Amino acid sequence: MTTRLVLVLAAALAILGCRKREITTHDRDEAANMVSEADFAGTVREWSRAEGLYAQAAALCPDSGDTWDSLGVARMHLGDRSGARTAYKSALSAYKAAFEADPTNSQSALRMAYVLVLLGRQDEARSAVDKAYKDHPDDRTLRAFVEDGDLDKLIADPELKDLAP
Repeated sequence: MTTRLVLVLAAALAILGCRKREITTHDRDEAANMVSEADFAGTVREWSRAEGLYAQAAALCPDSGDTWDSLGVARMHLGDRSGARTAYKSALSAYKAAFEADPTNSQSALRMAYVLVLLGRQDEARSAVDKAYKDHPDDRTLRAFVEDGDLDKLIADPELKDLAP
């Protein structure tokens, strides 16, 4: 009987532990402060400090694609290509989730394309932008991005290639 009780309790705890943690306003405020400090650290080229702060902020608010993206950039400056790739993939997931939650948010679609280019997935980036534009042809931001050929400019940008893992 004791073994069964232990197993039931273990299963209950496992199920409760699998639930997604809610991000509080306090978490968002704390993460925003960390990102601000990390941005400053990056400005003065203290990449190690910036990386640590971005990592803490991303842990507090894992739905922030911009924080994951910045973490990837900091890791690239530190020569951690594998860590940067992981951060960029997390940024991509966050941008995809944001775009799925609000398909009118063209910035999420464009940021998703940017990260896909960083990850070397240009065809997927083009497809994502084309789909978003097809679904929302009246969106000025998307229209300008597509008509001005900004994705091709992004792909050809040599500075962007330095940030790609």
